[in-house]
Amino acid sequence: MCASASAAGLHITDDRGVTVRFVAPPQRIVTLLPSLAETVCALGQCQRLVGVDRYTNWPAEIAHLPRLGGGLDPSVEAVLALRPDVVLLAQSARVIPQLEGLGLNVLALEPRTHADVLRVLEQVATLLGQHPQAGRAVWRQIDADVATVAQTLPPRTRRARVYYEADSGPYAAGPPSFIGETLTRLGVNNIVPPKLGPFPRLNPEFVVRADPDIIMVGLHNAAEMAQRPGWSALRAVREQRRCVFNAAETDVLMRAGPRLAEGARIMARCLTEKAP
Repeated sequence: MCASASAAGLHITDDRGVTVRFVAPPQRIVTLLPSLAETVCALGQCQRLVGVDRYTNWPAEIAHLPRLGGGLDPSVEAVLALRPDVVLLAQSARVIPQLEGLGLNVLALEPRTHADVLRVLEQVATLLGQHPQAGRAVWRQIDADVATVAQTLPPRTRRARVYYEADSGPYAAGPPSFIGETLTRLGVNNIVPPKLGPFPRLNPEFVVRADPDIIMVGLHNAAEMAQRPGWSALRAVREQRRCVFNAAETDVLMRAGPRLAEGARIMARCLTEKAP
């Protein structure tokens, strides 16, 4: 989607295909998706944030901001009370028509892939009154950092077959997802075929048959995993080749935003420690 600026102001076309025009760059910004708050801050403009969703917890300098509820269903009254120039949120947020009906500027920007992270950086840079090049510069550093992480991995990790559980269900991170893209950059093999999509719900028997070398899972979902029929016999479980990420690590790994390289480092540590 496009973003442009001119003497007459600027306009941003969001993920819905809706174009929003601004006379001047917004100075009071509400974000209802953690990756969008992180994007604003990565572009050096944390001070413009006046409110965020309850899950936004980075960087530390915005810890004092009002929490406005969940990103999909926030407190409309609390958002309105902050008098934002724009509300940045996910395309899936149910509250969009209500916010627009109250006269607020709304932009739905939901990065889901590495390419989306670059695109959203460019769009938010334009929104902030910067040149899109500012967003591209942030992306180039992210991309270079991911490449550096990949180069540090020992050769034995290249043979590893990985299962990344994104949520109970189980839902996996497939190759088309931003997590899957990072795994590919790190040179490992995802047991989930690309045709199943970014975050497919799997039959647990699929994972038993695939018998991955390494399992990656968040702490919240790890306990349930052991109760599934046949999973105790998985090599990754028997040989303790399972990485259980804590809440802070999971936050980084599950957000398609400026901390992609940090996510790559977390996965690289797992691969280095657990690869056969």
